Amino acid sequence: MICNKRNTIQYDRKKTIMKNVIFISPNFPENYWHFCHELKENGMNVLGIGDCPYDDLRPELQESLQEYYKVDSLENYDEVYGAVGYFIWHYGRIDWLESNNEYWLEQDARLRTDFNIPSGFHNEDMPRIKYKSCMKEYYQRVGIPVARHHMVDNYEGCLNFIREVGYPVVTKPDNGVGASHTFKISSDEELGNFFANKWDDTVYIMEEFINAEINSYDAIIDSHGNPIFEAGNVTPMSIMDIVNNADNALFYIVKDLADDTRHLGRETAKSFGVRSRFVHFEFFRLLSDHEGLGKKGDLMALEVNMRPSGGFTPDMINFARETDVYKIWADMVAYDSTQKPVGTHHFCAFAGLRDGKDFALTPDDIIEKYDDHLKMVERMPDALADAMGNQMYLATFDTEEELHTFFADVTGLKEVDTSEESETTETIIDK
Repeated sequence: MICNKRNTIQYDRKKTIMKNVIFISPNFPENYWHFCHELKENGMNVLGIGDCPYDDLRPELQESLQEYYKVDSLENYDEVYGAVGYFIWHYGRIDWLESNNEYWLEQDARLRTDFNIPSGFHNEDMPRIKYKSCMKEYYQRVGIPVARHHMVDNYEGCLNFIREVGYPVVTKPDNGVGASHTFKISSDEELGNFFANKWDDTVYIMEEFINAEINSYDAIIDSHGNPIFEAGNVTPMSIMDIVNNADNALFYIVKDLADDTRHLGRETAKSFGVRSRFVHFEFFRLLSDHEGLGKKGDLMALEVNMRPSGGFTPDMINFARETDVYKIWADMVAYDSTQKPVGTHHFCAFAGLRDGKDFALTPDDIIEKYDDHLKMVERMPDALADAMGNQMYLATFDTEEELHTFFADVTGLKEVDTSEESETTETIIDK
């Protein structure tokens, strides 16, 4: 199904040459319409491919797209291939193809390769940016420590590795998105359970467990490998625990990027050969000394993501820096630079609360107490809820103390009144 929508686009020919940009799945996450809007504002010819009916796209996205091609399934490569071919037939050479979505990263690369689209990663780039085992080499090239690992083979092979590093260990798909099918294994029994339940068609990597919090480097990189914008976030809990234990999801954009995070982020971008990308690199900051990796407070490698951090993180960065990263990214595509200013820095907190928990504060209580700080209050899409909770609150603060008080308030549970139970127990004992 093809939905035509041709808009007259005004732009300054002195500033940029009109480019044909294909955006895959422009409706998910929903906030990605901002990317399409800013591309259009920069004179881009924005062409969308998705499996959502055109009439279901939000009006702002419809307005941003020159044309939209609906496929029955984005999982069907032949359909998506045909959509790209259609756009080339109608509009000529495609200059840029993007989804900004980890799930479609390999398909994006295949399409760029098959149609000789110059921007972005191609098939030959996939191993180092998708496989966690391959990433380690590129971290080590610039002297960044990596966790010891073992490619999962059989029970005995894994047990030999565990005898070397000790319990616990973490297993996860070598080519995986988020924390899907990631496990912390703390005993021989749990190791056996893992082998009984693992996916047969999936290659797993096993790593020594690291006591750490996640610190990220989020940057928009130009065609020369230089950052034109930088920020970062801290996740005090593991995504694995959030998913497996159905915990609340908490993280925050830092007020100012730490010097060591900035340095390692830039070194990582160089090692991986990053050009013209919005990236999200994750590092472990050690919470205790770890032999062979560093002292408490040191950074070590976790993984690279060659796309923006997920969910509403781009909006959080905007609130934390009083800027517009959607615009900066679109400027990078159009001009390889940006003049978008960055304002006052703040912390920006994300609290994703789980349904079914008996919180002390109701949603109305949270809104009333933090009205001056709240920037967004939303229900998370079902597709993101496992990793990010069901009910989301974004709020900005100027001090770390305010930030942590907010987290404590919104996640606090009602106190259970045990006085009646204690009285009954005492009566029974007296008898």
